[in-house]
Amino acid sequence: MCTAISLKSIDHYFGRNLDLDCSYGESVIVTPRNYPFVFRRMPEMKTHYALIGMAANANHYPLYFEATNERGLSMAGLNFPGNAAFKEEDPQRDNITPFEFIPWILGQCQTVDQARKLIERIQLIDLAFSPEMPVAPLHWMIADSESSIVVECMKDGLHVYENPVGVMTNNPPFPVHLSVLNNYMSLSPEAPENHFSDQLDLKTYCLGMGSMGLPGDPSSMSRFVKAAFTLHNSRCGKTESSNVSQFFHVLGSVYQQRGISHVQGDRYEYTLYSSCCNTTRGIYYYTTYENSQITAIDMHKENLDASELRIFPLVMGQQFRFEN
Repeated sequence: MCTAISLKSIDHYFGRNLDLDCSYGESVIVTPRNYPFVFRRMPEMKTHYALIGMAANANHYPLYFEATNERGLSMAGLNFPGNAAFKEEDPQRDNITPFEFIPWILGQCQTVDQARKLIERIQLIDLAFSPEMPVAPLHWMIADSESSIVVECMKDGLHVYENPVGVMTNNPPFPVHLSVLNNYMSLSPEAPENHFSDQLDLKTYCLGMGSMGLPGDPSSMSRFVKAAFTLHNSRCGKTESSNVSQFFHVLGSVYQQRGISHVQGDRYEYTLYSSCCNTTRGIYYYTTYENSQITAIDMHKENLDASELRIFPLVMGQQFRFEN
């Protein structure tokens, strides 16, 4: 499963944990403005905003897990099994496959409001990339520096929800996640007061007791609550390094270690990578499960008017800094 967050500090930051039981050969890919996006049912997009993000390179087609465009709009697809339901083609609408949804939106839109207008015309259709790559049951988070929305295509239609929390995980549908936050409104980063009984002299014995009851398990609803609490009580610094570090620490609060979520056989779901994009500056940062050192790629140091993908294989092995 996965967790995505949006954080506004001095700049705007967007990123996610990708939690799966196997890798798809993902790389950081910059798609420049003149690399054509070919769509299955819509005209080719010969020019578009440049994108940077994590993607699987499938026959020179970047299948983005999440991406940010040069205007600062970001989008991530997260697993939504059992609820995602894509549709038949509709000749009256813009028929887009789930794997095309990120480039379709980020290639044309600068803001969440512009994305919302495009989504009003979209039909997300049940069409796979290839027989070997079936349709992924996804829902999506879209964010700019001012707002965020969640898009869920279900049996009863396409839903677009305001996302005041700036967090998205997986099942259940997004309104249920928002509702569950009501159960935790008493949590606080401050020390609790004694409301148990005025006849008992109860005292705190350590810091952090104001958030006792905060979930810590890796289920999607618990991750939503914990990431939301951590994000909304997060205190960022005044430098890029402190903000990026803080972003990764927020994601770290819901990081999954290999071994705690058994899939089957010797397969376990874990956090393959964590990402953080400074959407204001177009700098993409990431760590991997085996490499906790932060690696950075600046999209604006690339030729964004090029016509070929720029692919950066992930630095996978742990990087040690010896001092003797």
